[in-house]
Amino acid sequence: MAEGKVQPPMYGLLAEFETPEQLIEAVHDTRDAGYTKIDAYTPYPVHGLAQALNFRKTWIPEIVLGGGLTGLVAGLALQYWVAVLQYPMNIGGKPLASFPAFMVPAFETTILFAAFGAVFGMLALNGLPQPYHPLFNIERFARASQDRFFLAIHASDPQFNLPETRRFLLGLGAYEVSDVPH
Repeated sequence: MAEGKVQPPMYGLLAEFETPEQLIEAVHDTRDAGYTKIDAYTPYPVHGLAQALNFRKTWIPEIVLGGGLTGLVAGLALQYWVAVLQYPMNIGGKPLASFPAFMVPAFETTILFAAFGAVFGMLALNGLPQPYHPLFNIERFARASQDRFFLAIHASDPQFNLPETRRFLLGLGAYEVSDVPH
């Protein structure tokens, strides 16, 4: 290495497995070994993988509920402001604030805001859009969308030690273990 040249930080290690059963077993063994910052990548949903990875609860339902309630209040407030405060028109002696008539547009704004909450909440919580990820530099990782199963252990994990973690992953029966530079 040339003097003065800085080695890029390490993202972690990536282990490749041939079957989903091997991956799930490897995830369980990795959790049992004390690793906490791990990710798995598969070409299709694998039953039991989310539980093995110990996924935490998502905030999407609360965000959707908040968006829906905001839409309901916004829809009712807009109609009340228009029909009662800004442009009152007494037609046939009917009340200005006709909440039964306000319900259909308020329902529509509830659905609209809830949908926006779901989409933008999902994007924000997933850190998307993410045009670059260090795993994209690993040539074999292209098979994650075809027929291979991958387990990544992040270098930021407190238990991560490059040679020991590499030996550990090879001991799990990994087809190949790759260094992932940042």
